[in-house]
Amino acid sequence: MAEKKISQGLKSALELGPVLLFFVAYIKMKEEVYTIGGTEYSGFIVVTALFVPLLLLSTGILWKLTGKLSRMQVLTAFMVIFFGGLTIYFNDEKFFKIKTTIVYGFFASVLGLGLLLKRSWLEYVLDDFLPLKPEGWMILTKRLALMFATLAVANELVWRLMSTDAWVKIETFGFPAAMFAFFMAQAGMLQRYSDEPEGPEKEDA
Repeated sequence: MAEKKISQGLKSALELGPVLLFFVAYIKMKEEVYTIGGTEYSGFIVVTALFVPLLLLSTGILWKLTGKLSRMQVLTAFMVIFFGGLTIYFNDEKFFKIKTTIVYGFFASVLGLGLLLKRSWLEYVLDDFLPLKPEGWMILTKRLALMFATLAVANELVWRLMSTDAWVKIETFGFPAAMFAFFMAQAGMLQRYSDEPEGPEKEDA
């Protein structure tokens, strides 16, 4: 199915809305304890139970409107369902926190495996959006694999050594800010290894 175009504002709202709503709901409900079916659940567990269907709904709407989901969106939705379900079933918030480590670790491992095979699998995913020369793809892949590995380790340290409050704030704002800063820092390299034709050649293409 061909990808359909939607406004960037709507796309961002569907992608980021559930995460921001999770944060807002957690802040409001974190001190509460809810008894459901004779079992007590913390506010974090209840918010997680609400977040899972909300993320699935927003992902479904995004797929319906665009006709396409990225591999990262599909993997994230699967991880949220799986680890969100474990969190609720075992009434233990650590499962939901571990999800982030596994997602980042998975991408670091996949990119790292590609590098061992002397291939940039990042190019396979992003080539249509980011034209780079082969050496540029290899450099970006190495750096991004290291970045994902760093975030995976950071998540483990945060959820194991810090409070749930700290983890929620870093998960919601800290890690996305780190990724944004990472890509901003690659601007010079991306420009240097750009594979887009310049000047008259670009106009004649």
